[in-house]
Amino acid sequence: MTAAPGLTLTTPLAEVPGIQPKQASLLATLGLTNLGRLIAHLPHRHERHEAESPIKDLVPNQIVSARGEVTASRWVPRGRRPRLEAVLLDGTGRLDLVWFNMPYMRERIRPGVRIRVQGQGKRMLGGLRMVNPHTEILHEDRGDPGMREERLRPVYPASERVPSSLIERAIASALPHALPLIEDHLPDAFRAARNFPALSDAYRMQHRPGTEDEVAASRRRLAYDELLLLQLGVHLKRAHLRSFLKAPALRWSEKIDEHIRARLPFTLTPAQAEVVREIVADLSKATPTNRLIQGDVGAGKTVVAAYAMLLAVADRQQAALMAPTEILAEQHFASLSDMLKGSGVRHAILTGATPKAEREATLAGVASGTIDLLIGTHALLTESVKFDSLAVAVIDEQHRFGVHQRATLRTKGGEETITPHVLVMTATPIPRTLAITLFGDLDISTIRGLPPGRRPVKTRVVAPDKRGEVYSWLRQRLDQGDQAFIVAPAIDSPESFEGEEITGGDQPGAPGPLANVHALKKELEADPLKDKHLAVLHGRLKPQTRDTIMARFRAGQIDALIATSVIEVGIDIPNATTMVVENADRFGLAQLHQLRGRVGRGVKPSACILVAEPQTPEATQRMRVMAEVGDGFALAEKDMEIRGPGELFGTRQSGLPPFKVADLARDLELLAMARRDAAEWIAGSPTLHKPEETLIRRRLMKTYGESLGLVDVG
Repeated sequence: MTAAPGLTLTTPLAEVPGIQPKQASLLATLGLTNLGRLIAHLPHRHERHEAESPIKDLVPNQIVSARGEVTASRWVPRGRRPRLEAVLLDGTGRLDLVWFNMPYMRERIRPGVRIRVQGQGKRMLGGLRMVNPHTEILHEDRGDPGMREERLRPVYPASERVPSSLIERAIASALPHALPLIEDHLPDAFRAARNFPALSDAYRMQHRPGTEDEVAASRRRLAYDELLLLQLGVHLKRAHLRSFLKAPALRWSEKIDEHIRARLPFTLTPAQAEVVREIVADLSKATPTNRLIQGDVGAGKTVVAAYAMLLAVADRQQAALMAPTEILAEQHFASLSDMLKGSGVRHAILTGATPKAEREATLAGVASGTIDLLIGTHALLTESVKFDSLAVAVIDEQHRFGVHQRATLRTKGGEETITPHVLVMTATPIPRTLAITLFGDLDISTIRGLPPGRRPVKTRVVAPDKRGEVYSWLRQRLDQGDQAFIVAPAIDSPESFEGEEITGGDQPGAPGPLANVHALKKELEADPLKDKHLAVLHGRLKPQTRDTIMARFRAGQIDALIATSVIEVGIDIPNATTMVVENADRFGLAQLHQLRGRVGRGVKPSACILVAEPQTPEATQRMRVMAEVGDGFALAEKDMEIRGPGELFGTRQSGLPPFKVADLARDLELLAMARRDAAEWIAGSPTLHKPEETLIRRRLMKTYGESLGLVDVG
């Protein structure tokens, strides 16, 4: 098999033999613009088509094929779906045929015409009927074509304008030209040891499988390739970090430890103390730290991070903490300011809302080293932020940032080969399979359990028609001196949705009213919570306004805070005992768990009420799980089961291209193999610069160069 002269995988489809210009134009609407992209467009399933049979032998509920003579036909224009009905006989039996919404078939299907049909036969009134079959007219002057054999037919991701059958025909024309052009990036011996087919064979087996075993073998190879590339990228980055970059080796002593612990707001739990020991061991070395600190909501991750930052300051180095939102950055700044009262630690905050004069002064202080500790948002990633000697960088809520943003922070250590130690924190516990896949370049520390005094929160799901009862009950809690959070997904309109994006029919545009904070405040002030002090908090408010509102809430001057999801992290009000979430089915499990974590921080019993009317099975399942599961780690596993790994940390959050073939839920063994193989490969070739590695390195850089920050690896 050889490709036509001059063809490459980048050849436009219109120039590929057998593909018509109109075909190429339609395929381009799916992004299939050249030969390589067309061949990489894999079937999402395969249908078994039985061999052509006499009508009497056709098997119901399978894709079957038969031929015969049309003995009767009629057009039925009545009803919502006009249809053509016909009877097909072949001497062994009768097959009833129906074509819906295809008026043009009236001219083709007439008594006396011989046809061959293919489709799924269904039992109807004792006979067999086929709906909208693929139809082929058998012309007498051309002779009858041969009998169709059994085969597996690929079914492709398609669109209304570009059906799977059109894609199948185009690939049938292109495949013989493409296969000889597909180079394999895996050595023959490597493939053979793992029982993988060659890459070109894998693509042939996907598009033109002979057996179901071929489909399975080709899928296994292509899924492995996706997992291996990601793991190679992760280990390449890790090797570069550990072999070519240095971080400040921070001094630690019992005296320094005593001074830092005296600044912490509470005594460390055994779990927190263990993670501190792991971090101290990392920071004491010149090898750059790259560690993920994960724990449930309220597990005390920020205190552990504060220890690490103060260790840097104790060694006359700088530290930084980056948060995903201004309100969380402000909360961190307030907490650290309380912690550092009376100390000589100079600290500042930098966000997009920082006034110009204050910003310039802060930038100058950071560059000169007169500011020891900087808290901020994405603003810390801008080129204007230059540290004198950044030793420790902490990133809060890791899943909100991409891997490349960690890489950007690493460039701020001062000298070109000096990089800060990086700690990333998440209150969204990560299932192990995702942790080693998306954060495989990180060591992982887990803070199990909650600090003393944290109480479990009772959770109930309530239908919208019970809202009156919910707010009557809430009023009783407020009358007793408690405070509450009331969360709505929007600020003032559906377009102002501030919740986490959820797939599966639960997007902001889904049917049904969407609660917004301003309308909700007006409604509650009018009746259920009349005479209570209510306030609104959302992401569009100026920082000074947010600070004032939060200060009044902490002081007990506000009974209930009506907010968007901006309060999901970093807010600590011990007297707040009740959380009501409107349109709860519009939020993801992780975000709902974060919101629930805002209560249960004091000595009083706490509750979380989810007002929801789920429209999909997935949303119903999420609500049930929230009511039943209180542990964040168990919740993370459930979230992965419901939404799938691709959605749990999707491209918007992780910055990684989605897998087309691999499925973390079913490919755990392949993932383990890919991880082992990648570790061994990079151990023997830390830069992938051997001549025989040129192709796999090129494909790795094309796929993950930007998202994994591999450009600086060289």
